[in-house]
Amino acid sequence: MKKSFILSALLCSAFAFSQGSPDYGGGMKFNLNPEGTKYMRFITWNQIWMRSSEMNPGTMIGEQGVSTQEDIGLRRLRLLAYAQISPRYMIVTHIGINNQTFINGGASGSSGTGGYGAGKKPGIFFHDAWNEYAVVLPQEKKPFSLSVGAGLHYYMGLSRMTMSSTLNYLAIDAPIFNWPTIENSDQFARQMGLFAKGKYNRFEYRLSINKPFVTNQTPVDATTTDASVAVDNNNNARWSKAGYFEYQLFDKESNLLPYKVGTYLGTKKVFNIGAGFYTAPSATKTSVNGNVDTHAANLFAGDVFLDMPIGKKESKMALTAYSVLYDYDFGPNYLRNLGIMNEGVADPNFTGGRALAGAGNLQPMIGTGTIWYTQAGVLLPNSAEKPKVRIQPFAAYTYKNFDALDKASNQFDIGSNFFIDGHHAKVTAQYSTRPVYTASDKVDSYKGEFLLQLQIYL
Repeated sequence: MKKSFILSALLCSAFAFSQGSPDYGGGMKFNLNPEGTKYMRFITWNQIWMRSSEMNPGTMIGEQGVSTQEDIGLRRLRLLAYAQISPRYMIVTHIGINNQTFINGGASGSSGTGGYGAGKKPGIFFHDAWNEYAVVLPQEKKPFSLSVGAGLHYYMGLSRMTMSSTLNYLAIDAPIFNWPTIENSDQFARQMGLFAKGKYNRFEYRLSINKPFVTNQTPVDATTTDASVAVDNNNNARWSKAGYFEYQLFDKESNLLPYKVGTYLGTKKVFNIGAGFYTAPSATKTSVNGNVDTHAANLFAGDVFLDMPIGKKESKMALTAYSVLYDYDFGPNYLRNLGIMNEGVADPNFTGGRALAGAGNLQPMIGTGTIWYTQAGVLLPNSAEKPKVRIQPFAAYTYKNFDALDKASNQFDIGSNFFIDGHHAKVTAQYSTRPVYTASDKVDSYKGEFLLQLQIYL
């Protein structure tokens, strides 16, 4: 009975990746014994983006001033492999590239013209690499389970979307501020450390202790405390701690891997309530009249996730909704301006009012303050017994209120997924807005960006 229960749990975890595709099954899984309890599995995916974007004022691309830009880029090219030779041992590796465009995102030092010109030959790197041991295996009549692991991992606590899968988003992508240390004290949302995960009935827990990657930005010296601005500077970083706790009211979700599903397309009935944290002592520094102070990063979040079939059973409609509130404290007036695959640089000949965030598609993304993010979508009913395309319109709203800015911002995303074979072959179209601050108390305008994504994962 114990072995059959573990096998069924493994099969459930495999099918969790095949939302909306009855033909996918367990994917590229290679069994090493007849029972399938010893196996290796590979997952590969490509996400190609085409964009038409309004640029921030004062933007230059390739030595040419621009107000709009059209391009195509490689948002994610990934390969993930994991293996178990017994129910207790698992190894996970995840490699790939991100954010390659025609002008940037290439290998370190690539520039100019030629074989290693600008944007060419990006370096593949490890996103995840960890070993895991099941201390207490999940069993049919015992509600408690516990696994521990170590390495470069994604069990970073805070929120569901902080540990989200990039394979099955409702919107075209994550909002980015869900990864608050992205590419500063982490490696593409991961840190090296130890983690523990498990369940108790419908309660799921994830905890980790990690060594953040070093940051060494120099704070600008201010004359008053109110004017000081915290920057990432942890030097010999002290250990960070992270955790996420979730209660699953309806169907239980797999926790074999850390990646949380964005939308199940009605294949499960899920209603979860969660809360999490991330804390790192000595994460940032400020300087006031030559006196340098150190500040901890104390980040908290609470969220709720709903995904369930609606309407008549034969229509196969589904509702997906997610809402999260982030409370971030990185120190006084901390603010990071980010833009996905930003190709713009400052135009030295521009004479108008520039965006505080900078050139291209940069915007105030992460900072000390509050962020509220909500998204919802509906999978429309079948129009035929075997429809060629399923349609899922969605919308999202973001409210940001940062201490460094005197005025809050409101942002919107609207779009639709077009599923050819569930998440395994889909096209996503989305229009997004972002604020353009020309002063801390002035949102001069909102710029728009139209995105079209082509995704396949196997």
